[in-house]
Amino acid sequence: MEIIFHRYGSICEPDIMEAFQSLGLTVIEEDAEIYQKSIEPEKRISMLAEAILTHQTSFVFSINYFPYISQVCERLHVLYLCLSVDCPVLELFSETIRNGCNRIFLFDYEQYEQIREENPDNIFYLPLGANVARWDQVISGLLEKYPSVQQRYLYDVSFVGSLYTEKSPYQSLPLSAFDRGFGDGLIEAQLRLPGLSLIQEALTPSFLAALKKASPETFSVMSDAFQNIDAYIAANQLLGMRISELERIRTLNLLTGSFPVDLFTRSDSSCLTGVRVHGGVSTHLEMPEVFFRSKINLNITIRSIQTGLSQRVWDILGCRGFLLSNYQAEIPEYFTIGQDLDCFENAAELKEKIAYYLAHDERRQEIASRGYETVKEKHTCLNRVLSMLQTVFTSSDP
Repeated sequence: MEIIFHRYGSICEPDIMEAFQSLGLTVIEEDAEIYQKSIEPEKRISMLAEAILTHQTSFVFSINYFPYISQVCERLHVLYLCLSVDCPVLELFSETIRNGCNRIFLFDYEQYEQIREENPDNIFYLPLGANVARWDQVISGLLEKYPSVQQRYLYDVSFVGSLYTEKSPYQSLPLSAFDRGFGDGLIEAQLRLPGLSLIQEALTPSFLAALKKASPETFSVMSDAFQNIDAYIAANQLLGMRISELERIRTLNLLTGSFPVDLFTRSDSSCLTGVRVHGGVSTHLEMPEVFFRSKINLNITIRSIQTGLSQRVWDILGCRGFLLSNYQAEIPEYFTIGQDLDCFENAAELKEKIAYYLAHDERRQEIASRGYETVKEKHTCLNRVLSMLQTVFTSSDP
């Protein structure tokens, strides 16, 4: 079986491609977008069509959804599989999502519930996973290099990820003083209510209009055929990014008064005080070492992921790291809290649990070991690819 794997440079692509290959599929990489970021749409379409027609293509696959791929596959009567690893993916709100060729897999159940009716037979829920075999290779070398527990740990509390200072356009929008105050008030209210999602329902027509006027390009790529799409974009792309930015900055600043905190990021970190800031880390070599050599790895989920588990969750556990995550509704679906990982629901609980686990090495290591075994047994990238293929090829053809 030959498949076309469209690549644009996502860090998740090598792991999924490896899983396909391990099942005996022949993977033809369509990777022009990695090297030609400004490639013209017409050329991109013609290159994909040529690749499909040149090979005996069973399906085209991509990480995240691309409307133009769906259009090409619909016209050529070829299946299009995609796995969403980000949220929001605004391209999902293209009318092409209704094409019969699509087999779309979403990892956030709330997002799945929001759009499933747009193509009910062809949109599915599927959590993310980890390439444990890859991480095992890296970790085995670290175990040889640092054989004792005393040698192993380099960091007490670590966070690997963006602060969203470079991805949050809200602060630079030209809003009136009234609209700015209204938006800031919504943001602060949401930050104080981590268990509720109130932004989208609280948006007024006048504030939405102000946001669209201030940032028309943010809304222009979406279709008017989707109900409440403007409110979704405002809540998740504009205000949601700002909420995530503030939440991460405030959380890290709060902790530094009590614990040593190490941050690995490419974001502007000038807003932090007392945090030991490192640069970004390479995904396949440096990141697993940070996860493995940290006593506590934090996960602070971006607010636009409403119920699901980000890739960070699976990778920390797959690297045998101890994970302390904000609570997400889907965590109990896959893990036992307190046995595979632990969670916090507010800043006070976070500080309390960090103090506890730094003082109880054996308990922390037991949980990290159990979490690793759970992911290795049930939640690998190969598990997810098998689930996708079983779902697609036990359903009817387009």
